[in-house]
Amino acid sequence: MKKLIVAVFAIAAALWFLNTSTLVTPPSGAVKILAHRGIHQVFQPDGVENDTCTAKRIEPPRHAYLENTIASMQAAMDSGAEVVELDVHLTPDREFAVFHDWTLDCRTDGTGVTEETPMSKLKTLDIGYGYTADGGKTFPFRGHAQGQMPTLTEVFTALPHGRFLINFKSERRAEGATLAVLLRAHPEWRKSVFGVYGGTAPTQETLRLVPGLRGYDKQSTLACLGRYAAYGWTSIVPEACRNTLIVVPANYAPFLWGWPNRFAARMRDVGSEVILLGRYGGGDFTSGIDSADDLTLVPQNFAGYVWTNRAETIAPLLGKRMAATNHQANRE
Repeated sequence: MKKLIVAVFAIAAALWFLNTSTLVTPPSGAVKILAHRGIHQVFQPDGVENDTCTAKRIEPPRHAYLENTIASMQAAMDSGAEVVELDVHLTPDREFAVFHDWTLDCRTDGTGVTEETPMSKLKTLDIGYGYTADGGKTFPFRGHAQGQMPTLTEVFTALPHGRFLINFKSERRAEGATLAVLLRAHPEWRKSVFGVYGGTAPTQETLRLVPGLRGYDKQSTLACLGRYAAYGWTSIVPEACRNTLIVVPANYAPFLWGWPNRFAARMRDVGSEVILLGRYGGGDFTSGIDSADDLTLVPQNFAGYVWTNRAETIAPLLGKRMAATNHQANRE
């Protein structure tokens, strides 16, 4: 029995020593904001499914910005966002339309499948047409966003100092190949692409064709986190976690070996960036760090990226928290 107790104690001690953050200096650098869809009209996520028209359930508007527009991206960067997430569809005239929805019927005054509609047609649509916060009694953005759906080329041109996480909305390998061709034709835009994610086929095709680019899809994320959960306690980082972007739901993060500092250090050492999401409750919906309450899920010394739908709210709150932490450190 004594030998068994000693063995259990030794194993527990080894696990603690290999995975505690207490003995690890937090990675240098400050927390960074990743603004999902730029600054945009938000909605309550309860009950949202893949085909839910979220434009019909927005909260009363606090500002005039609409998602995936150049103005919303600029506003996000002005608020302190390091990276802006945007959505793309490859149209029949070989342009990348920057727009979230698979179809046009929800947000715009048009109809049909986004990727099947020429960009010349998409440019005529009012992308604020369908937004309502009162069940259709009023439409506060109708008539104010005609022709504001940008192309990816327009985004890169208008915001040359921006960095973007590109979300492929389809499973078309051609999207990845086309993005790679675009970046080869305009090497100055390569620095604007923080990473790619979404559909497996276009994501993996882009990563294959653009050396050094990082990205993820559902399968690669599950492979990374699943294998890390299995043997990350040894300090061995799975190949699937190397040179990539690692998205971590905040409510699952504490269960990762070495969270937060040792985990972050391990990922940094293998060339990966960590993106902290909001709470994951199942399904395909991605929540963000969107409130003061959510900020309690962000470790004090976290130096990765925080995914948020409210950059205009979270950036100032994080700034105040960092200032308070620095002030306390200076006093000590």
